Amino acid sequence: MTDDFAGSEPKRAATPDPANDDARAYSDGDTYFEDDGFEYNDDVTTGSLDRSDRAALRRVNGLSTELTDVTEVEYRQIRLERVVLVGVWTEGTLHDAERSIEELARLAETAGSFVVDAVIQRRDRPDPATYIGSGKAKELRDIVVETGADTVICDGELSPGQLRQLEETVKVKVVDRTWLILDIFAQHARSREGKAQVSLAQMQYLLPRLRGWGESLSRQAGGRAGGVGGGVGTRGPGETKIETDRRRINASMARLRREIKEMKTARDTQRRDRKRHGVPSVVIAGYTNAGKSSLLNQITGAGVLVDDSLFATLDPTVRKAVMPSGRDVTVTDTVGFVRHLPHQLVEAFRSTLEEVADADLIVHVVDGSDEEPEGQLTAVRGVLADIGAQHVPEIVVINKADAADHEVVSRILRREPHSIAVSARTGEGIDKLLALIESDLPHAPVQVDLVIPYDRGDLVARAYREGELDVVEHIEAGTRLVGRVGEGLARELALVGSAPEVR
Repeated sequence: MTDDFAGSEPKRAATPDPANDDARAYSDGDTYFEDDGFEYNDDVTTGSLDRSDRAALRRVNGLSTELTDVTEVEYRQIRLERVVLVGVWTEGTLHDAERSIEELARLAETAGSFVVDAVIQRRDRPDPATYIGSGKAKELRDIVVETGADTVICDGELSPGQLRQLEETVKVKVVDRTWLILDIFAQHARSREGKAQVSLAQMQYLLPRLRGWGESLSRQAGGRAGGVGGGVGTRGPGETKIETDRRRINASMARLRREIKEMKTARDTQRRDRKRHGVPSVVIAGYTNAGKSSLLNQITGAGVLVDDSLFATLDPTVRKAVMPSGRDVTVTDTVGFVRHLPHQLVEAFRSTLEEVADADLIVHVVDGSDEEPEGQLTAVRGVLADIGAQHVPEIVVINKADAADHEVVSRILRREPHSIAVSARTGEGIDKLLALIESDLPHAPVQVDLVIPYDRGDLVARAYREGELDVVEHIEAGTRLVGRVGEGLARELALVGSAPEVR
């Protein structure tokens, strides 16, 4: 994006009319003052709301973007051109609500949209009918007309009824945060497994919302929805178009689940093979755009795509890395997480995310240059708990230390006892990180003290890569190895090796 969200003087894309811009806010310490004369304190979280506070539909300035539009693709992508962002502030501070909208703007930008305006409304809870209430929905319609927007994006997951009623009021397409993230994943998926997982997540989301989305899913008499063709059986007596869509999507979901299960079998086989050879597994996890791929490149030289955007890399990458002692490990770069990650994605990507739950160590990357990195830590740990990975040992890596505020880095280092600050861009702290990773990896289970004949150098090389050797001594009978190795390698060494002579 061209503008920094955290700038001290936010700017709007178009020059506002002071007479109509009735919801501008400026800060003075912890108190926010509104142009309507009412004062709102920053530490308010929940509870009773004043009528003036409840009625305010605040504009969030500085969120205009200018990006090339994306091509419209039936079903897989939405055409996001000029969009208005809408959020409901139910808890926390105004700053928290604005940060959530700023992240929504970055998501919209990643999807290829042009953000023309953003507003926040204060409520006890989202309106069950129109998300922001019928009166505010009409005001939102005026903003849409004023800005020429063709899409409204809501910062939350809307029910089918909320989607339908809000669309009927604003007269343009309404998209919620969940579908926006699903659309970004659909654009970035490259592997066969990734595409199948995203398609399944999209269909799980769309199935209960067919009444509002059916027109884009298929065409009567021969259309396609989710890859399943029409034709015979689509024009039965009394069968409506929505019933046809529902039947097609259910068939597609069943097919995708079978394909994902088959691909999961191959992934499980590879994982068991690595464990059989005693190769430890390290997983890099963290918030999207925290620098996970950059860190993977520094550790392994993988050459993975690095881009300053959300969800730049989606498909997991597994690479081999050599620790300072010469021990081999596998390092996996996982999909980035985000606040309120759609549960459809977590379910669809469960087979991939099992790599995290089965890992020996999680390298949890957090963006040290972010305003509130603690929020990233909380969001990621919530997803890790959802997939059963909360028990895996963790190293917190504060990335982008070269661009971060030193006070913020020091604060996280104090709060997270097992943490380290690095810069994947400059390489600062990478050597210390590798040493910390090696110290946290599980030790090989079998202690050995054997002499291996010189003609079995292949086993000696494997012991170097897979084991932890304390002594390597070349004597007349062969190579003496003292250390710890995996069970499988220990059996192979015992078959050809011999006990050292007692002197």
